[in-house]
Amino acid sequence: MTAESQAEPAVRPHERPQLIAPSPSGLGRIPVIDTSPSVDGGRWAAKAVVGEAVPVRATVFREGHDAVNASAVLARPDGSVRTRTTMRPLGPGTDRWEAWVVPDVPGDWTFWVEGWSDPYGTWDHDATIKVRAGVDVELMLVEGAILLERAAAREHLPEHAVQTLHGAAWALRDTGRPAEVRLAAGTADEVKAVLAEHPLRDMVSPGPRMQLRVERERALVGAWYEIFPRSEGAWRDESGAWHSGTLRTATAAVDRAKSMGFDVIYLTPIHPIGTTNRKGRNNTLTTEPGDPGSPYGIGSEAGGHDAIHPDLGTFADFDHFVRYANDRGLEVALDIALQASPDHPWVREHPEWFTRRSDGSIAYAENPPKKYQDIYPVNFDDDPEGIYAEVLRIVLLWVEHGVKLFRVDNPHTKSVVFWEWLIARVREVDPDVLFLSEAFTKPSMMRALAKVGFAQSYTYYAWRNTRRQLTDYLLELTTGGDEPGEGDAARGGTADYLRPSFWPTTHDILTPYMQYGGPAAHALRAVIAATAVPTYGIYSGYELVESVARPGAEEHVDNEKYEYKQRDWDGAAASGRSLAPLLAKLNYARHHHPALQRLRGLSFHTADDDDVLVYSRRVPAEQSPTGAEDVVLVVVNLDPHSTRETTVHLDMAALGLASWDPFTARDLISGDAWTWWENTYVKLGPDTTPFHVVSVTRVAEGEGA
Repeated sequence: MTAESQAEPAVRPHERPQLIAPSPSGLGRIPVIDTSPSVDGGRWAAKAVVGEAVPVRATVFREGHDAVNASAVLARPDGSVRTRTTMRPLGPGTDRWEAWVVPDVPGDWTFWVEGWSDPYGTWDHDATIKVRAGVDVELMLVEGAILLERAAAREHLPEHAVQTLHGAAWALRDTGRPAEVRLAAGTADEVKAVLAEHPLRDMVSPGPRMQLRVERERALVGAWYEIFPRSEGAWRDESGAWHSGTLRTATAAVDRAKSMGFDVIYLTPIHPIGTTNRKGRNNTLTTEPGDPGSPYGIGSEAGGHDAIHPDLGTFADFDHFVRYANDRGLEVALDIALQASPDHPWVREHPEWFTRRSDGSIAYAENPPKKYQDIYPVNFDDDPEGIYAEVLRIVLLWVEHGVKLFRVDNPHTKSVVFWEWLIARVREVDPDVLFLSEAFTKPSMMRALAKVGFAQSYTYYAWRNTRRQLTDYLLELTTGGDEPGEGDAARGGTADYLRPSFWPTTHDILTPYMQYGGPAAHALRAVIAATAVPTYGIYSGYELVESVARPGAEEHVDNEKYEYKQRDWDGAAASGRSLAPLLAKLNYARHHHPALQRLRGLSFHTADDDDVLVYSRRVPAEQSPTGAEDVVLVVVNLDPHSTRETTVHLDMAALGLASWDPFTARDLISGDAWTWWENTYVKLGPDTTPFHVVSVTRVAEGEGA
């Protein structure tokens, strides 16, 4: 790989470009087609973050039998070339080529692939055959010398490279030596190394320029911790009446999240809550005195989306909360729920922003079988200019108060074109602002939201429980569009543009698996969420294994959406019932292992027991931000109720090892270490541990196994 800081044309002056006019389709003398990553043929940019290695692939070929090669070119937002990397062939007969490129600053980058004729590769192939067969021997050796002399005459070549090429050319012309010796000099490893680093390229043919949007690292990597601010510090007085927590008392949650190593503290809506149709406990239609209502029923006489609930405090209190979190290394994420209670100022001031039925009433929101009588949906079509501008104003207001992350509630119920417009406008003001899509909906909508600008997306992880389900889904999420998989991944993977966020539960979701799996289920699902993808989230209370569902619903009973929640954090920790120590160790591992900070690089292994899931994450040294290879192997018993004993069968090449290599498996949770092999016995269960998360280290030669 060679890096160049100066701006330069696609073809360098000393190279031999194509000499004919380009074809109407833009095809060059050496065809370059099917370049990836490409999102809908280049309609939208592929995505990356600073320091992330991105696989660039293309189909490159030519007529006849002459050697062909390719280079991947990565250009900065200002147009200057960062790297021009010689690609490697992916497989015999496929004509697919690959190179990994690494952007180093945020912005809108471009990349393209250059196909080129490889005169040295052609000569190497032909001369080796002919000289050994005694055909055109002198002619082939002299042509090789001429070729190497041309290669050595190029400008800006390092002195050692020039000397190597001239020395080989001189040896090729030395008629006093045997032909085989002369050939060996021209095809020596040091000659090939020089020409691999500084290739001689003829008929250089650039393919189409593709877009790559590069964002800050939080767009890809992060551990989120969700809270309801009003519950943090809430208390009952002597009469039993509740008193809300505040943004000041909620700083205790920041300390709790910090102690567990989380990166983001996410606040559910903090705005005033309406009283009309206010929901009572457990989503009932009857409220009792003191019921706070759902924070998603936004808007009252106290204001709307640009106001703070009076019980929580003021903007000064919010600014203090943001500073407090930032000082401890956490970012603050805020919920955007674009809906209104019947008491929202919008209902009175902008009736055109709501759809009225034939009787003049406004229909409340529904997501069958769920009903939200306290919420009016917003109509984005009758006055798009007005509502678009209002939402942009609101988002930028919170950006001014230090919010760079927004979790968007139900974005799939608003038009995709609106989100594309909004995210682009916000990006113009502050490109560091990122949006997380909470769209539990059909795949086409989830994918479209990611394409138009959402940096991250919730996923179906909560409902993928079996080994087959998890394997298929993770293949879809961690591979690119040019790597079709099986099952859910049949249409190609989404890694080029959709970044998944795994949440085992949310304030809306408590699956049967989590209801009946107990502490083991909560532990193992946290492990998979934290290690299978680079962003995951935990809803507060998960540490305490809150798992009782409201009858007939897949959500928590006594749901925090409708009431204050007091939790005995200290008591759970003292009794050993808390999963906080596990979450802290998982987050520590995520911070210290680059393999857990990347979406690509996932490989699956097998186990004799179908309830045991085995996968690894690997970052090669040349792609690692530390410059060192990093490999993490995860083995999980998916059955939270019983102990399983089985043999795991490891794809050693995926671990960067030979099939016969032993390796040290150091458990990142327990601290234990073992020597493992290609086939290794494990015993996992709720009475011991249902998982292993191990770092893989090659056993040094001469060490005992």
